Amino acid sequence: MDIQISGRAMDLGEALQQHVREAVEAGVTKYIGRPAEATVTFGKTNAKLADMRGREFTCEIVLHLASGVFLNTEGHAADAHSAFDEAMEKLDKRVRRYKRRLTDHHNSQKDPLPAEAGSSYVLQAPQLDEEETDDPPLVIAEAPATLRRMTVSDAVVQLDIGKDPVVMFRNAVSGDLSVVYRREDGNIGWIEGQNRA
Repeated sequence: MDIQISGRAMDLGEALQQHVREAVEAGVTKYIGRPAEATVTFGKTNAKLADMRGREFTCEIVLHLASGVFLNTEGHAADAHSAFDEAMEKLDKRVRRYKRRLTDHHNSQKDPLPAEAGSSYVLQAPQLDEEETDDPPLVIAEAPATLRRMTVSDAVVQLDIGKDPVVMFRNAVSGDLSVVYRREDGNIGWIEGQNRA
């Protein structure tokens, strides 16, 4: 299993890196027999937030499975080891849930999901105290994104195991762009575009 470990503005000791490698490999291979890649990134929160919450360290784990599914978790704690342990506990639950869903749907022999390139944008939130203007919102960040071709049930699984509140995908049945999202009442909503040729 390929595991990349890095720290943002901090040095990581060999003991921590060894602990991360062993825990991620054991936690993932226990449920998933196919190859996977993981990226584990440590960082520190800004000083004001750390003082308020008593959580100075963050750990983010991104697991990319051979099926094309991404699982993301994050942990916060007073030390790097505890932040990783919190993130790993969440990852273990998500991998277990993903494996259970695959077993339930008899889908364990899936090929990687077809995908197409796209872009992801972060827009500046409107300020409540400013006058309304016709200016479009500012683009704060732009990153490449992948738009996967999958069934609605696969998109719901991705929504359930990921941390994003919405999943946009190309419907494998109709070929249209679709979105699944978690509603305020806890149910899942599905929006599908109409392909007008």
